[in-house]
Amino acid sequence: MKRLFLACLLSPLLLFSQSPEGIFSPTIHGLKLFPRGNQGGMPLIKLHANEQLELHFDDLDPNIKNYYYTYILCDANWQPSELSSFDYLSGFQQQRLTNYNVSSIARCSYIHYQAILPEKDCVPTKSGNYLLKVYLDGDTSQLAFTKRLFIVSNKVYIAGNIQRPYDNSLSFTHQKLQFTLNTGDLSDPNPAQQLKVVVAQNYKWDEARYNLQPLFMRGSSLEYDGEGNCIFESGKEYRFVDLRSSSFSSYWVDKANREVVPNELSLKVDANRTTQQYAIYINYSGWMYVTTDEVPEPWWQSDYAKVTFRYATQNRQPLAGKEVYVVGELTQNHFDENSRMTFNPLTNLYEKTLLLKQGIYSYYYATKETNAPDAPSSMVATEGNFWETANDYTILVYYHSYSSRSDELVGVTTLNSKTAAGGF
Repeated sequence: MKRLFLACLLSPLLLFSQSPEGIFSPTIHGLKLFPRGNQGGMPLIKLHANEQLELHFDDLDPNIKNYYYTYILCDANWQPSELSSFDYLSGFQQQRLTNYNVSSIARCSYIHYQAILPEKDCVPTKSGNYLLKVYLDGDTSQLAFTKRLFIVSNKVYIAGNIQRPYDNSLSFTHQKLQFTLNTGDLSDPNPAQQLKVVVAQNYKWDEARYNLQPLFMRGSSLEYDGEGNCIFESGKEYRFVDLRSSSFSSYWVDKANREVVPNELSLKVDANRTTQQYAIYINYSGWMYVTTDEVPEPWWQSDYAKVTFRYATQNRQPLAGKEVYVVGELTQNHFDENSRMTFNPLTNLYEKTLLLKQGIYSYYYATKETNAPDAPSSMVATEGNFWETANDYTILVYYHSYSSRSDELVGVTTLNSKTAAGGF
């Protein structure tokens, strides 16, 4: 059996100091892009398959606008491809969003826009990373938002497991991902030059691991040993808050002011969990779900509220040299001004107010060093880490043939640490 040791010359890198996706209009809220009928799924479809994505967003400016969209093919590092859009889009190069509804019943006025993608008149023809760009009046300089989506051709098979690291100092607080790729359909690719493997924990693309290299090659199988480059903080199960009702305060709401529009809700204080024992409970993996039992059409009949999250450190004092963030789909999993909390000396709490639609929101608190904003985030000081925690790990494999000018997404799989532990 041929065993080829491949040294990992570069340590895994974070992708961006600034995300390629974002919301650039202050009136855009409630943005979601997901597999049709599944709000808790990453925006991934198979190439040339009868699969679609749902796009939803609200514009709190009550005037109806002409929104257009297009797709930008990117490489594995989310840089625009060298290809012209005519090389990877079939049909029109941009489309107008024609499906919208004026909010009704809700006290907060907005226009809800939605689409089922891809539409037959604008279809991506290659697998890979895409940025969905939405802009006004057909003018790409008037950008409203960008959103990642993935189209996979499924040419490799991925198998893996999540284990405790061998390092005793990490075995109770971290998780290690090991996986194998079967590249039989790719004509013996060079893993150093033609394959790019990416791993993300809980769909946090801004902190994905890059430049992963296999430890061994066995024929068409590439083995990736996570002890060196795929060890992650385990954290704890995501916190969540149920905001489905606009009329009654749920268990999570401490104070509510319903005399103003939008309503103002102050949530109960979230305590530091670093000393709490591990406990199993509902885990929404960071997703947000727009839903309510009060109206038949939650997408354009649900209301908005200004929701204040409150977090208490162990000693009710600010964390020296650290910034605290509330992280989840509710903040697009970004570490920026929209997710950064502020310490309130009057309450001795970290606070953050977000404008949220009725639904269920899952999140956690993390820190970053004040003087190193591009460094990885950590849950050590806010949540604590238990290796038993349920986490999703998504493995993406890109292939760049010598005759191609783009990175093809040839395989994607997501492993859950609860169901993928213990061996192949």
